[in-house]
Amino acid sequence: MKVGLFFGSFNPIHMGHMIIANVMATTTDLDEVWFVVSPQNPFKKRESLLHEFDRIDMVNAAIHDNYHLRATDVEFNMPKPSYTIDTLTYLSEKHPQHTFKLIIGEDNLKSFPKWKNSDLILDLYGLYVYPRPHAKPSDLKNHANVKLVEAPMIDISATFIRKCIKDNRSIKYLVPDAVEERIIAQKYYI
Repeated sequence: MKVGLFFGSFNPIHMGHMIIANVMATTTDLDEVWFVVSPQNPFKKRESLLHEFDRIDMVNAAIHDNYHLRATDVEFNMPKPSYTIDTLTYLSEKHPQHTFKLIIGEDNLKSFPKWKNSDLILDLYGLYVYPRPHAKPSDLKNHANVKLVEAPMIDISATFIRKCIKDNRSIKYLVPDAVEERIIAQKYYI
């Protein structure tokens, strides 16, 4: 099975994530898309993150009825901060029956060469890239292992959603209903 790995903090998961994952799972040669919930992104401050168990719970609630999508906590027990290459290597060893591809936004393509072992990721796994607003041009677009995927350009950010919550504004239609229910019930991000 060919699996696309969609890494992120998902703090919280929102409709932009959902749409991109669904497009990847239904319009490409990927059989499934796995949301890899990162306990700590090396480029983000730890204190702004909701606990990883709460974030994966929201991801599972969001995707519960889509058999093409699944969530994984694979990075929860890995050294922190976790690096994409280490997770890819671990998953490849644990699931040798699967072929893994990395899903990233076009806005990450320009800085991708700065990632740990980026050449190895490109050679062994490859990238499925979705369009993002304000993406800077990158020579990687022409790389043989980079697949540009046509998808809606969605500019929803978790930062905006968290600000709405703090300001007591509605987040309806920004996040799945099940996620909104959990955020309200648990008083997340207040």
